[in-house]
Amino acid sequence: MKFRNPILVFNLVLVFIIVSSFTVRDTKASVMQSQSLEFNTEGLYYAEFYDFVFRGHFEHIKVNREDVEFLSIFEQYLRAYARQCKQYLPENKVEIMDLVCAREYVEKDLYGDVVSRTCVKWIWQGSKLFARPDLYNAKLSVEKLQSNDALQKAFAEMTDPNAIGNSMDRVHKLNGLKNDMAQIFTLNSCNSAGIKRFEENLKRYALNQTAIRMKAESKYSAMKNSGGPKGVQNLNKLVDDLVANQAKTWAMNKYVPQSISGLTVLKKDSQGQPLVAKANYTYQFFGKSGEGWVQISFENGLPKCLYFHDFPQNCKTPGSSIVSSYAQGSYAN
Repeated sequence: MKFRNPILVFNLVLVFIIVSSFTVRDTKASVMQSQSLEFNTEGLYYAEFYDFVFRGHFEHIKVNREDVEFLSIFEQYLRAYARQCKQYLPENKVEIMDLVCAREYVEKDLYGDVVSRTCVKWIWQGSKLFARPDLYNAKLSVEKLQSNDALQKAFAEMTDPNAIGNSMDRVHKLNGLKNDMAQIFTLNSCNSAGIKRFEENLKRYALNQTAIRMKAESKYSAMKNSGGPKGVQNLNKLVDDLVANQAKTWAMNKYVPQSISGLTVLKKDSQGQPLVAKANYTYQFFGKSGEGWVQISFENGLPKCLYFHDFPQNCKTPGSSIVSSYAQGSYAN
């Protein structure tokens, strides 16, 4: 089978998978209750995003509500709740709909072999999964934002010289999101006050409404303000943890734990903290060993980006829980 524009087809299929796979009282008592809420995001791929939404600190969120990335998070959260917490859905729950191909155009060569398939008619079909109506309607509002901007984004992707790398990056993020949805209701019970607050603020962020704010600062914003730790740090252990965390999202390669070698700090700031570090690592690919490298950039003494040898132009965001632990001195020698 032959595709005329494989990058565009890959992106369209990826977006389809993302979509189809998976009043506060102004009293002292209510303020105290708000501050005592808990929502555990430890170890999750999107931990920082979830925590900022939960706390209502929308100004710190880097994922825009207009982005496909936000739609995928919202969509997969609704589906994960439908599968794992269906007993807590309200009586007026609504069915989540899937976009499916109803009719396709099949192009064949002279020998009758299929060379391409193009869907010419799409329909909405019930998924047999259900959601809270207010949350689902908020998600539909986000979908409309995506539809209005779809052509512009598709053209930008087709003309992007790093389109393949960016496409793989979206695959990694999708894998990270799937891992999150397998854990989030283990870390937080379905009907907990923390989940309810997260859902309320998720809806408000989607609709561009004012958040219900908590006063307590997120540890993820606190670490960025405080910067990196002082003194000698075990960078070898830090890089090992960062790569192992990223490897959870890899599609093919399997990271060999504790295989970091040849770690070198290429550049330091005026205070002696690393700005750029590079190390080698070992991975498995269908039973065979391979060698790769990773370069880490730092900002204010904290890991900011991971660049891997196969796509050296793509910044992979370090695991926020690991970075937070590093900022708190957990990697001190």
